[in-house]
Amino acid sequence: MALTPGYFDEGTLIGVLTTQPLDRVLDYRAPEGGCHLGAFVEVPLGPRKVLGVVWGAGRGNYDISKIRAVIRVLDAAPMREELMAFLTRAGDYTLTPLTAMLRLATRAPGLGDPPSMRKIYRLGDTTPDRMTDARTRVLDALRDMGGLSLTLRELAEAAGVTTSVVKGLAKLGAVREEDSPRDTPFPTLDPNQTGKDLTDDQAAASATLRAAVATRSYGTTLLKGVTGSGKTEVYLEAVAECLAQGRQALVLLPEIALTSEFITRVDARFGAHPAEWHSGVTITDRRRVWKMVAQGGAQLVVGARSALFLPFRDLGLIVVDEEHDTSYKQEDGVLYNARDMAVLRASICGAQVILASATPSLESWANADAGKYTKLDLTARFGAAVMPEMRAIDMRNEDLPGSSWISPTLQRAVQQRLDKQEQALLFINRRGYAPVTICRACGHQIGCDHCDARMVEHRFLKRLVCHQCGETKPMPSVCPACEAEDKLAAVGPGVERLAEEAQSLFPDARLAVLSSDMFGSARAIKAEIETIASGGADLIIGTQLVAKGHNFPLLTLVGVIDADLGLQGSDLRAAERTFQLMRQVAGRAGRADKPGQALMQTYQPEHPVIRAILSGDEQDFWTAEAGERRAAGVPPYGRLAGIILSSTDMQEVFDLGNAMARNDGPLRRVGAQVYGPAPAPIARVRGRHRVRLLVKAPKGTALQPALSEWVAPFKLKGDLRMAIDIDPQSFY
Repeated sequence: MALTPGYFDEGTLIGVLTTQPLDRVLDYRAPEGGCHLGAFVEVPLGPRKVLGVVWGAGRGNYDISKIRAVIRVLDAAPMREELMAFLTRAGDYTLTPLTAMLRLATRAPGLGDPPSMRKIYRLGDTTPDRMTDARTRVLDALRDMGGLSLTLRELAEAAGVTTSVVKGLAKLGAVREEDSPRDTPFPTLDPNQTGKDLTDDQAAASATLRAAVATRSYGTTLLKGVTGSGKTEVYLEAVAECLAQGRQALVLLPEIALTSEFITRVDARFGAHPAEWHSGVTITDRRRVWKMVAQGGAQLVVGARSALFLPFRDLGLIVVDEEHDTSYKQEDGVLYNARDMAVLRASICGAQVILASATPSLESWANADAGKYTKLDLTARFGAAVMPEMRAIDMRNEDLPGSSWISPTLQRAVQQRLDKQEQALLFINRRGYAPVTICRACGHQIGCDHCDARMVEHRFLKRLVCHQCGETKPMPSVCPACEAEDKLAAVGPGVERLAEEAQSLFPDARLAVLSSDMFGSARAIKAEIETIASGGADLIIGTQLVAKGHNFPLLTLVGVIDADLGLQGSDLRAAERTFQLMRQVAGRAGRADKPGQALMQTYQPEHPVIRAILSGDEQDFWTAEAGERRAAGVPPYGRLAGIILSSTDMQEVFDLGNAMARNDGPLRRVGAQVYGPAPAPIARVRGRHRVRLLVKAPKGTALQPALSEWVAPFKLKGDLRMAIDIDPQSFY
C-alpha cells in the first residue's frame, strides 16, 4: 500500500472511498478539525449524504473549485491500514469493485448515529415502607451482584419476579434507574481458567498451536481429527494463548445452529460469553459488536463468514471450523471463499490460522502435503468414545415396496436402538416432501414459473416451493398441463416424506425433523438441537444440517437413506463432497460411551467413493482423488474461473457469450482456455436466462489480470449482467 500521511489538516484534499457503486475514490476537502487516514466520514454525493472512509490523499485531477468538504467525521475508530490492505487485495483476487468490498466491512446499520441508550437498574438509597417477598428478592438480587447494574429483563429474571415489581421499586427510590450506553465492552474472558483435561494426543497438538500463536506471526495449521476427537478443545487452547497475548481471536462456524453449543463451551472454558456475529443477531447487537471489535472491547468473536470483515484492532488468531464446508463460499454478491480469505487476512495482520476438519478439503490437504500448511492429526476419539462401525446395505438385495425408502435391514437396526432407549438418525440430503410432482395422466412435471427448476412439495407448508428463487404456490388439485384431476403424484423422497414413513413404521417413537426451512429463526433451530441433545427425541430425521458438528450423546445409529445421491452429475468435487458428507454424518454416532453404527443404503456398494467411506482409508481416497485432479489440471492443481452471464433476453445473453469466447486473446496469452458458452444447468432463475463460460488455466497463472483485460471491452447494456467467480465451488 502506498505511503500516505496519517492525518489530514482541515481543507486538505483527501480521497474518500464510499459504499456507493462507483468505480473510483472521490476527492473531498478534510472537514473542520481535520481527519485521520481510515476515518469513517459522511460526505455529500449529489443531493445525498453517504458513508465513506478516508482512503488517502486526494488526486486533485478535478476542478478544485467544485470539490466539497466532508460533512462530519463519525464517532467510530478509524479503519486500520491492515483492513484497508485486506479489502484491496481481496477485491483484486475476486475481481470485486472496492466499493462493494467496503460494503462488506460496514454491515452495521447506524454507524453514524449518536450512542443509543438503555435503562439499567442499581441498588437505591431507600427501603420501601412495605416489603413483600417479591420486593425482597429484587433487592437481594442486586446486593448479590455487588453493585453491578442489570437491565430490566435481567433483574426480573434473576429475582424471579415480573418487570412491574422492579419498576415499582424504582418509583420508590429503592432501585435506581439510569441511562447507560448500549455499545459497552463485552465481559472479559479469562484465558488462565483451567480447561478440560486433554489426552496426550490433544495436549501435544495444543502445545504446538499455542507455540505458533505465541510467535505473533503468520502461519496456517490444518487440524485434522476424526469426529469426536476433541478438535474444539484443542483449538480453544490456542484461543487461550491468543487472549493471554492481549490479541483478539475469531472463530468461524459454518452453521448458525452450531453457535449455541459452542458458546456454552467458550463460557465453560473462559468464564464469559464471546461476541456473536451472524444473521440471527439483532441490528443493535451488530452495531455493538462492530464498535467493540474496533475499540478492543471484544476479545473473541464467534461468527459466520462475514465476520472476517469486522474492524479488528489486533487480530491474532482465526479458526475456521469444519473448513471443508461449502457454506464458507459466498455464492451471491461478492463471490469469495471465507477459508481462503481467512488465510489472506491473517497473512496481512500477522495472525495464525487454524483450519479444523475431520474431512479436509482437497485444497487444504494439498497445501499441507506441499508444506505450505503445518498439519496436526488427532487419530482417536476423546474418552471412551470410539469411531462407529460403518456398513453398506446393498439395496439390490432388499425387498422394498416402491413407495418406501427405509429398508427392512435399516428398520430392524432402528428398532433395536429404540428398544434400548438410544437415539437413531435417518439422513437424507433433500429438503421438503418430494423433489418432483408429476402428472400420471400426461407426464407433466410441475416447474417454477420463473426458473427452469422443478418445484419441491413441502407438505408441512401445504405448498410447492422453488429452491432456486423461493417462489411458492399452493399444491394444485388438477394438472396445469392437461387439467386431469387427482392425477398428481409425489415422486422421490424428501425429509418430510421420510418422516411420514418413519412415523408409520415406529409409531411410539418421538420424532424430530431437522431441516433448515422448517424453522422460522436461527434461535428456533438452536432450541430444537438442544432439546434433541438432552434426549427430547428418539428418532431424528435430518438433512445436511445434522452433519455439521452437533453432539448428540445418546445417538448410536445413523442410517443414510440414499448414499448415492451426490455421486451423479458433472461436478468435479462430487466424489469429495459425498465422501465428506457421509463421513461427517456417520461421525454423529457413538460420541459418548456407547458404541455407534452407521448404515448406508446404496445401489453401488462397489463404487470407489462408497468403498473408501466404508474402509475409512482417507489417505488412499485423497491420494486417488488428487491424482485424478492433477491429471485433469483442475483445482487444486490448476485454476478455474466461472463467468455467469444473465439477461431476460436469451438471444442477447448467448450473443455476448459467443463474442467473449471468440475474442479470448488475453486469456490465450497466459495459457488459459475458454469453454462455452453453454446454458447453465439451471438455465433460467427468477426469469433471467443464464449462460456460463468456464476458464481453465495452469496453476500459478496470473489469471485475474488476464480476466480483467478480457472482459473490459464488453459493455453491458440494458439488463445484461456478468458475474466472475474465481475458484467456483458450484456450477449450477
